[in-house]
Amino acid sequence: MFEKFNRQSMAASSEKFDTIVGRTTTIQGNLMLLDSVRIDGRVVGNIEAAPDCKIAVAIGPTGEVTGDIKAHRVMVAGKVFGHIHAVDRVEFQKDSCVQGDVSYGSIAVEHGAKLSGLIIQNKALDESASASGAQAAIQSAQSTKNNS
Repeated sequence: MFEKFNRQSMAASSEKFDTIVGRTTTIQGNLMLLDSVRIDGRVVGNIEAAPDCKIAVAIGPTGEVTGDIKAHRVMVAGKVFGHIHAVDRVEFQKDSCVQGDVSYGSIAVEHGAKLSGLIIQNKALDESASASGAQAAIQSAQSTKNNS
């Protein structure tokens, strides 16, 4: 009756990361991205990709971000303390920990991931969708929740 779950590791990715923040590196300040980035160290500040670019942000198992992330695709294996706005896709690996709201086009969550916040699917999954639209959806959901 039940078929064996064909589990494909999210770690196996064809993404090319032009920038890597190493394990022993801490960046304090906002990052404005023009290329994909992998974070194995610590970033204290917001990470934002140009809205018209298909840029990926990957938080490695030792990575930690304290701030909001806005990108086309976001992959989390480490920790994020802030909101995530993924226009296309967001992925959470088994040991990831996120404290903040998440808006996404599509989502993958491995068993064991810890998510604390609103999880909201973007209404329109098209190229012109913007992080500001996702932010508006989150604010709308929060005001509805607070008025209840």
